[in-house]
Amino acid sequence: MSLRFEKTMDEMEAAQLNAIQLAYLGDTVWEMIVRYKLISRKYNVHHMHKKCVSLVNAHSQYMILGSIQDELTETEKEIVRRGRNAHARHAAPRNQDPDEYAASTGFEALFGFLYLTGQDERICRIVKHIEEVISDG
Repeated sequence: MSLRFEKTMDEMEAAQLNAIQLAYLGDTVWEMIVRYKLISRKYNVHHMHKKCVSLVNAHSQYMILGSIQDELTETEKEIVRRGRNAHARHAAPRNQDPDEYAASTGFEALFGFLYLTGQDERICRIVKHIEEVISDG
Protein backbone atom coordinates (compact mmCIF):
# COMPACT_ATOMS: atom_id res chain seq x y z
CA MET A 1 0.00 0.00 0.00
CA SER A 2 1.43 3.36 -0.96
CA LEU A 3 0.03 6.85 -0.85
CA ARG A 4 2.54 9.57 -1.63
CA PHE A 5 1.93 13.27 -2.12
CA GLU A 6 5.53 14.44 -2.01
CA LYS A 7 8.98 12.93 -2.27
CA THR A 8 10.14 11.05 0.78
CA MET A 9 12.60 12.46 3.30
CA ASP A 10 15.92 10.91 4.14
CA GLU A 11 16.26 9.56 7.69
CA MET A 12 18.35 12.52 8.87
CA GLU A 13 15.76 15.01 7.62
CA ALA A 14 12.83 13.11 9.17
CA ALA A 15 14.71 12.67 12.46
CA GLN A 16 14.99 16.46 12.71
CA LEU A 17 11.22 16.78 12.99
CA ASN A 18 9.61 17.16 16.38
CA ALA A 19 8.45 13.78 17.73
CA ILE A 20 4.93 15.17 18.17
CA GLN A 21 4.88 16.00 14.45
CA LEU A 22 5.94 12.45 13.62
CA ALA A 23 3.22 11.10 15.93
CA TYR A 24 0.63 13.42 14.39
CA LEU A 25 1.24 11.88 10.98
CA GLY A 26 1.82 8.38 12.35
CA ASP A 27 -1.59 8.36 14.04
CA THR A 28 -3.19 8.80 10.63
CA VAL A 29 -0.92 6.24 8.97
CA TRP A 30 -1.77 3.61 11.62
CA GLU A 31 -5.51 4.30 11.43
CA MET A 32 -5.44 4.10 7.63
CA ILE A 33 -3.67 0.73 7.81
CA VAL A 34 -6.21 -0.61 10.31
CA ARG A 35 -9.14 0.63 8.22
CA TYR A 36 -7.62 -0.83 5.05
CA LYS A 37 -7.23 -4.22 6.73
CA LEU A 38 -10.80 -4.12 8.08
CA ILE A 39 -12.55 -3.40 4.77
CA SER A 40 -11.26 -6.68 3.37
CA ARG A 41 -13.07 -8.63 6.09
CA LYS A 42 -16.62 -7.95 4.91
CA TYR A 43 -17.71 -6.46 8.25
CA ASN A 44 -20.58 -4.00 8.34
CA VAL A 45 -19.57 -0.38 8.92
CA HIS A 46 -20.59 -0.39 12.59
CA HIS A 47 -18.46 -3.46 13.31
CA MET A 48 -15.52 -1.99 11.36
CA HIS A 49 -15.76 1.21 13.39
CA LYS A 50 -15.84 -0.65 16.73
CA LYS A 51 -12.87 -2.83 15.73
CA CYS A 52 -10.94 0.20 14.46
CA VAL A 53 -11.54 2.10 17.71
CA SER A 54 -10.34 -0.94 19.66
CA LEU A 55 -7.01 -0.91 17.78
CA VAL A 56 -6.45 2.82 17.35
CA ASN A 57 -6.22 3.89 20.98
CA ALA A 58 -3.46 4.44 23.50
CA HIS A 59 -3.91 1.16 25.38
CA SER A 60 -3.87 -1.02 22.24
CA GLN A 61 -0.92 0.86 20.77
CA TYR A 62 0.94 0.47 24.07
CA MET A 63 0.29 -3.29 24.05
CA ILE A 64 1.24 -3.63 20.38
CA LEU A 65 4.43 -1.64 20.91
CA GLY A 66 5.44 -4.03 23.69
CA SER A 67 5.01 -6.96 21.32
CA ILE A 68 7.14 -5.46 18.52
CA GLN A 69 9.86 -3.80 20.60
CA ASP A 70 12.37 -6.62 20.02
CA GLU A 71 11.80 -6.44 16.25
CA LEU A 72 12.76 -2.77 15.97
CA THR A 73 16.09 -1.44 14.72
CA GLU A 74 18.14 0.89 16.89
CA THR A 75 17.00 3.87 14.80
CA GLU A 76 13.37 2.84 15.23
CA LYS A 77 13.83 2.38 18.98
CA GLU A 78 15.29 5.89 19.16
CA ILE A 79 12.26 7.34 17.32
CA VAL A 80 9.93 5.49 19.72
CA ARG A 81 11.93 6.79 22.70
CA ARG A 82 11.73 10.36 21.41
CA GLY A 83 7.99 10.01 20.90
CA ARG A 84 7.48 8.48 24.32
CA ASN A 85 9.44 11.29 25.99
CA ALA A 86 7.87 14.12 23.97
CA HIS A 87 5.60 16.45 25.84
CA ALA A 88 2.45 17.50 24.06
CA ARG A 89 0.81 20.73 25.12
CA HIS A 90 -1.95 18.69 26.73
CA ALA A 91 -1.97 15.97 29.36
CA ALA A 92 -3.15 12.44 28.74
CA PRO A 93 -6.93 12.15 28.72
CA ARG A 94 -8.35 11.37 32.16
CA ASN A 95 -9.35 7.86 31.14
CA GLN A 96 -5.82 7.01 29.89
CA ASP A 97 -2.82 5.84 31.83
CA PRO A 98 -0.10 8.50 31.28
CA ASP A 99 2.60 5.87 30.63
CA GLU A 100 0.44 4.09 28.06
CA TYR A 101 -0.42 7.42 26.44
CA ALA A 102 3.28 8.33 26.21
CA ALA A 103 4.15 4.92 24.74
CA SER A 104 1.38 5.24 22.17
CA THR A 105 2.89 8.56 21.09
CA GLY A 106 6.14 6.67 20.49
CA PHE A 107 4.26 4.03 18.48
CA GLU A 108 2.65 6.74 16.34
CA ALA A 109 5.98 8.56 15.90
CA LEU A 110 7.48 5.32 14.55
CA PHE A 111 4.78 5.01 11.89
CA GLY A 112 5.13 8.69 10.98
CA PHE A 113 8.90 8.33 10.62
CA LEU A 114 8.67 5.19 8.50
CA TYR A 115 6.05 6.75 6.26
CA LEU A 116 7.99 9.99 5.75
CA THR A 117 11.17 8.10 4.89
CA GLY A 118 9.37 5.92 2.33
CA GLN A 119 9.92 2.69 4.24
CA ASP A 120 6.68 1.10 3.07
CA GLU A 121 8.17 -2.40 3.04
CA ARG A 122 9.27 -1.96 6.65
CA ILE A 123 5.79 -0.76 7.61
CA CYS A 124 4.33 -3.86 5.94
CA ARG A 125 6.74 -6.18 7.82
CA ILE A 126 5.85 -4.55 11.15
CA VAL A 127 2.12 -4.74 10.37
CA LYS A 128 2.49 -8.42 9.42
CA HIS A 129 4.20 -9.08 12.76
CA ILE A 130 1.43 -7.18 14.57
CA GLU A 131 -1.23 -9.25 12.77
CA GLU A 132 0.53 -12.45 13.86
CA VAL A 133 0.69 -11.28 17.48
CA ILE A 134 -2.97 -10.20 17.47
CA SER A 135 -4.15 -13.47 15.92
CA ASP A 136 -2.15 -15.47 18.50
CA GLY A 137 -3.42 -13.43 21.44
